[in-house]
Amino acid sequence: MIVGIWLWFSVLVSAVLLIQFVLNLLLLPRLRPDVAPSTLPRVSVLLPARNEALGIRSCLESLLKQNYSSLEIIVLDDESVDATAEIAAALGFSTNREATCRLIRGAPLPPGWTGKSWACHQLAEVARGDYLLFTDADTVHQPETVSSAVAAAQRVGCDLLTLWPFQTTVTFAEKLVIPLMFVVGGSYLPHWLLVWAQRSPWLARVLGSKLLGLCGTATGQFLLFRRQSYFKMDGHRAVREHLVEDISLAREVAKRIPEGWRLVTCDGTRLVSCRMYTSLGQIWEGFTKNLWPVFDGAWVGFWLAIIWQFLICVLPFVIMAFYYRPELYLVAGILLCLRVVAALRFKTSWLSVCFHPIGYSLALVIAVNSFWQAKSKGITWKDRIYRDQASSQRAAPQKR
Repeated sequence: MIVGIWLWFSVLVSAVLLIQFVLNLLLLPRLRPDVAPSTLPRVSVLLPARNEALGIRSCLESLLKQNYSSLEIIVLDDESVDATAEIAAALGFSTNREATCRLIRGAPLPPGWTGKSWACHQLAEVARGDYLLFTDADTVHQPETVSSAVAAAQRVGCDLLTLWPFQTTVTFAEKLVIPLMFVVGGSYLPHWLLVWAQRSPWLARVLGSKLLGLCGTATGQFLLFRRQSYFKMDGHRAVREHLVEDISLAREVAKRIPEGWRLVTCDGTRLVSCRMYTSLGQIWEGFTKNLWPVFDGAWVGFWLAIIWQFLICVLPFVIMAFYYRPELYLVAGILLCLRVVAALRFKTSWLSVCFHPIGYSLALVIAVNSFWQAKSKGITWKDRIYRDQASSQRAAPQKR
């Protein structure tokens, strides 16, 4: 009896996830190469960099090839101990305050801030653009990226435009885990609700800022803010203690939708690519930094999500190896259908589809490790240790 209820509940939930994923995709516009907007507002591309010597050259070279003329690029060297600053300087980045390609040295991390938020805050303070584009040192941009993003932002009048870049995966571990970003982000979060709320002010008022704020999400690999909006919401200062600052910023914007603010998410896989991590060790450390903090201290919600996803997204595949029930195959079929749709839309590795139970199990283990690390010795990221305090995202940094 209990097994039957669980199986049919799993069928129902997996079907809802698939429907929501497809609905989200239908409302997710593709950002394609576009002509430059009729007016050229100044754009500041802001790049925080801490020990990014392995990837920053490709990123900067792609930014220097942008076809957008009203552009400044500012790199902040956040106390790097490798050749990050030297590579930027070799590409023509100068400490001259009037230069359009600038290199600045980051100040020491103050108490109460996470490293990336502090770096981005410093960048915003010296930026002169009408739009502020925060991007990561492991991204590569097509020449039309900035012009296309600005044209889209102006067309819809958004306060924050964020992209889902193409995720480059090379190693087996990357191919297993990285595609889950699209699967989880696209199936568990009601992106469609934010879209409808922005189209219908009455719906935004009914839903309220609290609910809409919980639905907000963004990718820190590409955040294009209207300058006025960024500073009105107090920018990175408002999320200075949050380890997953991109999602926290999106939530700050989303909760202002009833006031007329706009948060737009686009499929940017044709314009921006990113290789987040290059090994299993980096995946382990990177997602350990993200998976518990994104719940913002809601430990009940965290453990419910872990148990929920194990029971629905992993366990049916395990039981199928030993026991036959039609419902098991129905659940597996629906989930694999979701994975196939994600692979086709975002061009992710088919290995992630074929090894779905293994990749998902690994992600859940990393999530549990994220909770454990935060509650014990602290989460380590970029050679800084963040101690868990009042909530999971609000952490006190300590140097190793």
